[in-house]
Amino acid sequence: MIQVADVHKRYGNTAVLNGVNLNVAEGEVVVIAGPSGAGKSTFLRTLNGLEPIQRGSIMVNGVSVHDRRTNLNLLRQHIGFVFQHFNLYPHLTAQQNVAIAPIHVLNVPKAEAETKAKDILAGLGLGDKICSYPTRLSGGQQQRVAIARALAINPNLILFDEPTSALDPEMIKEVLDAMRALAGKGMTMIVVSHEMGFAKEVCSRIAFMDKGVIIEEAPPAEFFANPKHPRTREFLSKIIY
Repeated sequence: MIQVADVHKRYGNTAVLNGVNLNVAEGEVVVIAGPSGAGKSTFLRTLNGLEPIQRGSIMVNGVSVHDRRTNLNLLRQHIGFVFQHFNLYPHLTAQQNVAIAPIHVLNVPKAEAETKAKDILAGLGLGDKICSYPTRLSGGQQQRVAIARALAINPNLILFDEPTSALDPEMIKEVLDAMRALAGKGMTMIVVSHEMGFAKEVCSRIAFMDKGVIIEEAPPAEFFANPKHPRTREFLSKIIY
């Protein structure tokens, strides 16, 4: 589903991505791990064209993301994105936040979109919050609304950018449980996260990134028990998982 080859990205004279390579098959859950400043979030944003690249290629669903002829708006209709800080519209209810993209992007009739939004929210344990505004929701609830919003466009891929990093510890579990349920249904997911327990339990593969390069990829059991790269071993020695 995703083919990334030799991707480079710079901000002025600062190199952020230095030749990233990654392939992801349909149904895989891949966690991108690594230290802060490794380029993880920037890389994620290149996958749907939110960040331009200077060199390399990214193919998603057979479409070249950074080809000038590509209709990015059309491509993004199949890619959900869950941001670190929720990015909900404060003046809209949970149901309205979820229904807005199908109505205005996919031209789904309002009543149909709102019914579907209600069903998705209920499936994420938010059936009693459909009329609540973001300020009336906990951080965990807001992030689940953000996940519902991503699901509302019927994506075949969802990108998660550190979805629990802005949450209190007590709220993290409800978001991870929602992500576990999606993984169990076969959703293709790429997750930038420091939640190594989640990675160990749920993901198909962990890609470890440092200094703008993926330096090691392995299934969770192998990654945690027998990391190959010295930098990976150093990273794992300093975290709890």
